[in-house]
Amino acid sequence: MIHLPRPAIGRRPLMLGAAGTAMALAARVPVRAQPAPPPAGAPGAPPATTPGAPGAPSAVIDVNRARAAPIPIAIPDFVGSDGDSAQLGREIAGVITNDLGNCGLFKPLPPASFVNVPPGAGQIPNFQNWGAIGAQALVTGAAEVQGGGNIRVEFRLWDVLPQAQIQGTAYTTTQSNWRRIAHIIADVIYQRLLGESGYFDTRVCYVAATGPLGRQTKRLAIMDQDGANNRYLTDGRWLVLTPRFNPVKDEIAFMSFAYERPRVYLFNLQTGHQSILGDFPGMTLSPRFSPDGSRVVMSLTEGSGAAIVAMDLASRATQRLTNADSINVSPCYSPDGSRIAFNSDRDGDQQLYVMNADGSGVNRISFGRGRYATPVWSPRGDLIAYTSFGGDTGAAFNIGVMQPDGKGERILAQGWDVEGPTWAPGGMVMMFQSSTRSLNARGQGYSSHLITVDNTGFNQRTIVTPTNATDPAWSPLGM
Repeated sequence: MIHLPRPAIGRRPLMLGAAGTAMALAARVPVRAQPAPPPAGAPGAPPATTPGAPGAPSAVIDVNRARAAPIPIAIPDFVGSDGDSAQLGREIAGVITNDLGNCGLFKPLPPASFVNVPPGAGQIPNFQNWGAIGAQALVTGAAEVQGGGNIRVEFRLWDVLPQAQIQGTAYTTTQSNWRRIAHIIADVIYQRLLGESGYFDTRVCYVAATGPLGRQTKRLAIMDQDGANNRYLTDGRWLVLTPRFNPVKDEIAFMSFAYERPRVYLFNLQTGHQSILGDFPGMTLSPRFSPDGSRVVMSLTEGSGAAIVAMDLASRATQRLTNADSINVSPCYSPDGSRIAFNSDRDGDQQLYVMNADGSGVNRISFGRGRYATPVWSPRGDLIAYTSFGGDTGAAFNIGVMQPDGKGERILAQGWDVEGPTWAPGGMVMMFQSSTRSLNARGQGYSSHLITVDNTGFNQRTIVTPTNATDPAWSPLGM
């Protein structure tokens, strides 16, 4: 049984203790970008370019080739004119190296193999020396700590074999925001070399769990996609579940058991303000935003069943999409907003279904043995990720994907308890929670952490969090 503490008189639920703290911890600081000047001493050198711009170089290598043979890339420390700037340059290069190395598609070369002093951001590299160590791509850059707490970071991406500049950009932001510049640079490199959208300049909202199993404190938390900059959004007085990002706004929908009434709330990441999304007589759960952020689709319990309803956020008008004759939960819009995937026991067992956004045209898409749940549409629209229980795999839980018509089903991860997939922008990578029964140092009898894996089951990695972690939700790019 979940223990729900009584509310303290005069205190708002789910907020951090100090006024404005949530805003200070969750708001994102902008980064300004502009083309970098041409390299020194290189008349006619390739101009700085923007990914996707007319005349921009195409991708160097495709993703499938990179899975089999990761791209060798040299990322020397960015140079700095003083000690603080040099330290900043080292840290930025380190984050870029970790981002690209951890995705499994790049092979950052060890600094010990570098045969010459790395050039500054505005200098032409000695391509022969970098080619001699096997580098296919080279990143050079410079960092400058400026007055007033600001920084400027300039970087260039080079294709070593044709000795060509692929990208040149300068960024300015506050000094405390330096990690975001590093993630943005890693995204540009990923896109320019692979032709795919990056996902490093993103965040993950999740449920941070502490305490013994069955009596856990669960707080909303948010972090960078690599686990850095972890912050708590709620104080843990009430159980929270299933956070979901608004695709176009700094806002999260989630389920809270505040005042022992399980309902869906909205949390504004800029202000820390939260509001109830409709005061329905039954429980509301499993919210998801529409792709344009104008609606939320969720489940509403009625008797022994649950109906799926959509709410317009401007008018708060609701539209019933299913009845409550069965349990219909976990709705998720397709990327174009035209369809909704969900799971239901209407045929006697929990399976996946797809319907039009108005509730018409319902089709069952899962037919495997066992039960299916938590369908999540890929940003590409080509796959639906899900959790399955039992079946023929021999594992208690599975993370899998299938096409929207149910074809091409395959399992990406298995375990005692793996569930709750969420897609990174671009649809190349997903994250899910994984729990184990082994005792941990606090004697809780279990541990739960977050795992990333790509859409083929390649490169499974654990994201380190300060506490046990469940219910991950990946933000849109740049949010």
